[in-house]
Amino acid sequence: MNEILNLKPECIWRNFYNLTQVPRPSGHLKKVQQFLLDFAKQAGVEAFIDEAQNVIMRKPASPGMENRKGVILQAHMDMVPQKTPESTHNFETDPIQPWIDGEWVKAKGTTLGADNGLGVAAIMAVMEDKTLKHGPIDALITADEETGMYGANDLDTEVFDADIMLNLDSETWGKFVIGSAGGIDVTATLDYEEVDTNPDFAAVRVTLKGLRGGHSGLEIHEGRGNANKLMARFLREVIDVDGAHLVSWHGGNMRNAIPFKAEAVLTVSKRNLEPMKQVADEWFADLVDAYKGIESGMELIVEDIELPAKELSEETRDKLVNALIACHDGVLRMIPAYPNVVETSSNLAIIDIEGGKAEVKILARSSRSDMKIYMVDMLEGCFKLAGMKVETAGGYGGWDPDPDSEILHHLLKIYKEQNGEEGIIQVDHAGLECSVILGKYPWLDVVSLGPTMKSPHTTNERALIKTVAPFWELLKKALETIPENK
Repeated sequence: MNEILNLKPECIWRNFYNLTQVPRPSGHLKKVQQFLLDFAKQAGVEAFIDEAQNVIMRKPASPGMENRKGVILQAHMDMVPQKTPESTHNFETDPIQPWIDGEWVKAKGTTLGADNGLGVAAIMAVMEDKTLKHGPIDALITADEETGMYGANDLDTEVFDADIMLNLDSETWGKFVIGSAGGIDVTATLDYEEVDTNPDFAAVRVTLKGLRGGHSGLEIHEGRGNANKLMARFLREVIDVDGAHLVSWHGGNMRNAIPFKAEAVLTVSKRNLEPMKQVADEWFADLVDAYKGIESGMELIVEDIELPAKELSEETRDKLVNALIACHDGVLRMIPAYPNVVETSSNLAIIDIEGGKAEVKILARSSRSDMKIYMVDMLEGCFKLAGMKVETAGGYGGWDPDPDSEILHHLLKIYKEQNGEEGIIQVDHAGLECSVILGKYPWLDVVSLGPTMKSPHTTNERALIKTVAPFWELLKKALETIPENK
């Protein structure tokens, strides 16, 4: 597995490999925080954990470079914990197992954590490099970006006096991001009374799995199947045709990941059991046809199980299923000025219905504050019609593009010199911490960049090896030639 240690540049891949050996799922960061503090001590740079649980490092300017503008290198330490159904990986205790598959680095059965581990590894490489000439550098490695940008949101406003921030959390080499969408968590809940199941009914567990999933910001526009939304369609079908009752429903596990699996337990009259299975086969055949060319590994499994004691009443079942059928999922609108970039979307991310409690978790995104509010209002109206309580949390604003950014044009110049082609200026739909940090340090000149990664937040996450070396060379050159203070 440690064959990646032979890749170049050695400093990036060594630090990234070492990072993969430290468990760091969102919400469980003590081990990686201590790992980063120990690294900083060994590298001889100042480091501490702030009140927001971010790790901050400081490296003074090289001799003769004290007059250069200060730079913050920023990345997040947590990773999305997704694994294949057969994996026994424990993200709180087990190391990631990276391996090389042709031109890509992947992980065995789990997310790789290149999002944002490669950014952290690059920061570590800068901090330990004794030959690099640079102005004053701060590192901001934030906590729990993937679950609510908590580290950035709670960052103190008096930690930094730098002029420039390079966010290292972008995922396409050669593209320089200067704007991103804002987002907000929407949660709908309902407490309900269960009823006894009919002893003359039979029970089945229905599992829809094998979808591609993906990043709900970067890949929401690709038309991939959302397991929760598709399960809602299936349930509506078997309720209408076969009178199925609902016992439980669980799907998805991360707000910012398109769910690739959902599972529901149903009861149905014994005379309708086989007809329901036939309906399931026909429905799934239509689904496969509808997603031809997008989804290739879908499975719908209907298995007989022991009859549970309790289930939802027909009234509660219909309220919840109808709300989830009506709930918007996916792209709502593209940016008029950038028609290839998503402006507003929502991700029907997590559904948990069982034992008298229903909870639905959604991540809404938009680069316009008014459209973000509209999306929240739409979702709120949908779920309130079902009698559910709706709450919002973790809201953050969008990052407005600055095409005249000095550091942007500095990076573009270096990129063209090194690669013989023009870099691409981009606005992302994925939320970046830049917007939150700019709210606290509005004078910062900010650009986001990084090597190429694909399918973050899924078990097919992978990093393109050949893009890491030019990314590192550009980052070094940028730090060596940072403009002087005026």
